This record gives sequence, C-alpha cells and structure tokens, in this order.
Amino acid sequence: MDFEFGSGDEGFRAEARDWLAGHLVGVYAELAGRGGPGSEHEGVEGRRAWERELGAGGWIGLGWECAEGAYGNRVGSLTQQVVWAEEYARARAPGRAGHIGENLLAPTLLAYGDEAQRRRFLPAVARGEELWCQGYSEPEAGSDLAGLRTVAVRDGGGYRVSGQKVWTSLAREADWCFVLARTDPGERRHRGLSFLLVPMDQPGRIEVRPIRQMSGTAEFNEVFFDGARAPYVVGGEGAGWRVAMGLLARERGVSTLVQQIGFAAELAEVVAAAVRSGALRDPVLRDRLVAQWAELKVMRWNALRTLGAAGDAGAPSVAKLLWGGWHQRLGELAMRVRGAAAALGPADWTARAPYELDALQRLFLFTRADTLYGGSDEIQRNIIAERVLGLPRVERM
Repeated sequence: MDFEFGSGDEGFRAEARDWLAGHLVGVYAELAGRGGPGSEHEGVEGRRAWERELGAGGWIGLGWECAEGAYGNRVGSLTQQVVWAEEYARARAPGRAGHIGENLLAPTLLAYGDEAQRRRFLPAVARGEELWCQGYSEPEAGSDLAGLRTVAVRDGGGYRVSGQKVWTSLAREADWCFVLARTDPGERRHRGLSFLLVPMDQPGRIEVRPIRQMSGTAEFNEVFFDGARAPYVVGGEGAGWRVAMGLLARERGVSTLVQQIGFAAELAEVVAAAVRSGALRDPVLRDRLVAQWAELKVMRWNALRTLGAAGDAGAPSVAKLLWGGWHQRLGELAMRVRGAAAALGPADWTARAPYELDALQRLFLFTRADTLYGGSDEIQRNIIAERVLGLPRVERM
C-alpha cells in the first residue's frame, strides 16, 4: 500500500507551509498550541480573529463537496486536505474555534440543506465570521441519542425549542447551535425528530452554564432552552435522525490524521519527561513507550487506508476505539514517568486557583474522558457488532 503524496500535493504543502509561516506571527504566534482538547476555553477572542484570518486566506472549507468558490471557499482534493491538516498541526497553529461549523455543519447543509440555507450560512463559516456548537447529548440521552427529550413546537414559519443539552463545546462563544429535537411527540425513539438551527443570542430563552471538570477547566457546557426560536429545519420535519446520523459519519476522517499529529507531539513530551526523570531506565516502561509509538504509526496507516472510503460502516467506530484507548493510555504513561512527583502541582493550592496543574497532569485528567465522549466504547462496539458482524440488535425502550 502506497502512503506517499504526489508532486502536486507537495507543492500544495509548500504553499500551506509558507502561508502559515507568514501569518502565524504577532498575537497569533502567542496562541500557538492553545485551544485544543482540554483547553478549548483559552484565547477565544484571539482564535476568533484567527478564524477570520484563515477565511481571508481561503483555507476554510477545503473539504466541502461543492464548486470552487461557490460559498467563498476554495476546494482541495482529499490528499490536499490531509496536507493542510498536517501542516496546520506541525505549525502548532491555534485550536480551531470554527471546526464545528466547517467540518460538521457545512457538509451536512451540503448534503441535506436547501440552497437558501447554504447561501445563508456557508459564506459566513468560510469567512470565519460565525461560530457553531452542537446540541445533541442530554442528561438522559448521551450515547443513547434517540432517547432525547428536548422538544420543539411549530411557531409560524419556525419552531420554539424547550429542553436541555449537555457537554456542549463552545456554547458560550457560538453564534448558532444545530439542535436535535422531537417535533412529533406521538413518535418514539429515532422517529419524529428534526434537525434545527438555533441562534444562540436569545436572552431569557437560552441559558449556558459552564461545566467545571476535574482538570479545573470548563470546556463543556449545559445549555437550557426555554421556548428558544429556531427559524430553520434541515432536511424537513421528522428527518432529524437521518440528518444527525449523516453528520456523525462526517465527524471522523481527515480530522483523525491531524489529531494524530497532536498525539505525536504529546508522546514526545512524555518521552522527554521520562528522560528527565530517569524513568527511561526502567525496561518495562521503556517497552510501553515504544509500543505506544508503534501503535500511533498503525493508527496513521489505518486512517490513511480508510480515508475517503465509502460503505465501510465500521471504520469510524474502529478509529474511535483505537484513538480513545491509545490516548487514555498515554495519559497514564504521563503520570508513570513522573513517579511520585505526578501527585504535586506546579503551585500551591489556593481557593482562587485550586486546580493548578501542569501540561502532563491536564493530559492525564482530560484523557479519562476519551473513551466516553464522541460515542462511548460500548456504543462503538455495539455498532461494529450490529452493522459489521450482523449480530442481533438489542431492543431499546
């Protein structure tokens, strides 16, 4: 199997690398490495400005399946999208504040939305001007999404939404939220759901509460809707489950490759910590670090192998199982190489800053969630069992 890129891709790589070198300067250089998983709350205003910089350079929407420039974006081939993602990660560019709009909402509108919706929303995403968040999970409907209780009732040409969503990234910063809600109370489970677009600036109708995590940060939020206005429905009323599942299928792909570059940087930090502490002299620990490196290589080859492949129902679930467990084990290794010192923070505890942690401690705590968010391991195994192996489905009430 050939994992090499062509000469045209390498020319595109040079263009991307030059652009990043010329624009990641000044205040943007200060945001290097900030805003990724575990630090999505950091430097939000600067990262919003960076989104606009990316939009002006034409780097948002490379993967949209539409005509070049149709919505103010340029279109790149699949390999060019990989090249851009790799160079972006290697440059340690800021975590993308607009990734939900670019990588989840936009492909969904292109597949299921109407032209008026595309013309309204995609140019703003391509310019880096509007941010989105995702309203799926609920306290009683996380991995079992079909059990959601948020409801929406018709109101003129739109809907009024009432209910609660949880684990909502970027809810405090987002301008819009796509919300899965029940529009037909007479239906059960995945029937009678609709995919709605809700503006977040609705005082008294939408309340966002940050969720404090054990790492001390608050990347996620609870969102409460109390008759919030939803002027748009995507795919038609009652088609929400089909649209939502189509979106989830797009949640993996090129992004897994850029994610793995970030993983490689974290692994390098853990190895460096092992060298500093002398833990590398332990043959068992050294073997574990080598295995971690080898597994990361295999994950990359698997991601390249399945990139752009259609009809492989199990590929996204296999990828999630691989990287979730791998990253969690890396967090555990980060503590093992530190030994007893891993229990001590870089500063004394205070009431104002009780969770002062260093980078490796935050890595360990955040990775405890890797096998839960984005679809728990149990759910991914069910998908593989039912859709790939053909085992009987478990009836859910």
